[in-house]
Amino acid sequence: QVQVVESGGGLVQAGGSLRLSCAASGNDFRINAMSWHRQAPGKQRVLVATITSAGSTNYADSLNGRFTISRDNAKNTVYLRMDNLKPEDTAVYYCNINLRRLGADNNYSYWGRGTQVTVSS
Repeated sequence: QVQVVESGGGLVQAGGSLRLSCAASGNDFRINAMSWHRQAPGKQRVLVATITSAGSTNYADSLNGRFTISRDNAKNTVYLRMDNLKPEDTAVYYCNINLRRLGADNNYSYWGRGTQVTVSS
């Protein structure tokens, strides 16, 4: 069974920084894309950033270069560095891992339970 666990959220003042981590645990799989999403109160969950197995990245336009996604394949971990945080970044941040189990024909998507990020003004 694959488990996905986020960490690193918390309370920070506007202009501050946080780094989120998300680790996938389990056996016999190969990770494809990894991504971060967020859901603000009363709003839908939206994509924040994606990183492919080759290291290509993509970001939501609204971030204006403030966030950086990276991954450590040896640790099955994806990170989200968030700089110059704003109150509107307040949300629960979720990690998604797309992987293929060894010997399987299909890819599977796993979500973490989320980590709260609160930015005070």
